Amino acid sequence: MSGARISQAIAEAGGWPAAGSVLFLRPDPGADLAGIAKDRALVVTGNRMAHDAFAAQGYPVAAVASGTFAAALIHMPRARALARALVAEASAAVAPGGAIWVDGQKTDGIDTLFKDIRARAAIVQSLAKAHGRAFSFVAGADLSDWAAADLHPVPGFVTRPGVFSADGVDPGSALLAAQLPGDLKGKGADLGAGWGWLAARVLAQAGVKELHLVEAEADALDCARRNIGDNIGAGRAVFHWADVTRFHPGHALDFVVTNPPFHQGRAAEPALGAAFIRAAAAMLQPGGRLFLVANRTLPYEEGLRAAFQTVTPLAATGGFKVLMAARPVRRR
Repeated sequence: MSGARISQAIAEAGGWPAAGSVLFLRPDPGADLAGIAKDRALVVTGNRMAHDAFAAQGYPVAAVASGTFAAALIHMPRARALARALVAEASAAVAPGGAIWVDGQKTDGIDTLFKDIRARAAIVQSLAKAHGRAFSFVAGADLSDWAAADLHPVPGFVTRPGVFSADGVDPGSALLAAQLPGDLKGKGADLGAGWGWLAARVLAQAGVKELHLVEAEADALDCARRNIGDNIGAGRAVFHWADVTRFHPGHALDFVVTNPPFHQGRAAEPALGAAFIRAAAAMLQPGGRLFLVANRTLPYEEGLRAAFQTVTPLAATGGFKVLMAARPVRRR
């Protein structure tokens, strides 16, 4: 996202309203909030890293918008359904006649969203620049049919727009589940648990006494709570809205499973998976095991060998690989 682009577009439109609060929907950590005073802003995000970053800067932060706003700025996500849901959320929150701004990259579909909104609301300002577009439209149109709704990717599970692999089970997670040993026992964690499909497979093993589901996206974690429930979790599932790289369960674990992300915001960042590996090693007891799935091209083996005494390939197919690492190395 180009901070210069949205700042220029807002300036050319005469700036923010002189009074009232401004709603910022799902900005990435470090995003430019276009010069609004902190006491007039509300940042709404379900991403834990973004939540913590803006809270540390002194911005009011919430998971859900409440109240009425003079204007809004939507930081466009990649997922089309989520982008539409954010437009619907802003349309319901901004007072009629107020400006709703949208900023995003062409590669994320901003031009398509611009055309879709132009067919239903009055466009006020538009600036194409830096491989993207910033535009505003007048609040007041009924866009409630774009609001987020439950998705049902597989029987017994729900997801929401924008959640990773919302339309079906991720092939990497499916491969990892197929490679897990049938004798998992004790206490474990699913790092980056998403909407809970992999965790449900783990909890199906009677020897698992406790499983920590750690997930940075609030919507995904809410889905996991619904999907695991008392029938599968039976009091053994513990849910954490947290940054995996900063999380610790409070006691040593027997095993960790993970299908780590390799994007931070919109940028490819394989180092994030490496950070998951280090976090897992720090959580495990001396004889603990990590089970990890990743794209075959990602060079995680070096990081695994640095953090564990043994690393064993379990499978490599369909563009993915499953690795097991055991006995974490303790640094002194």
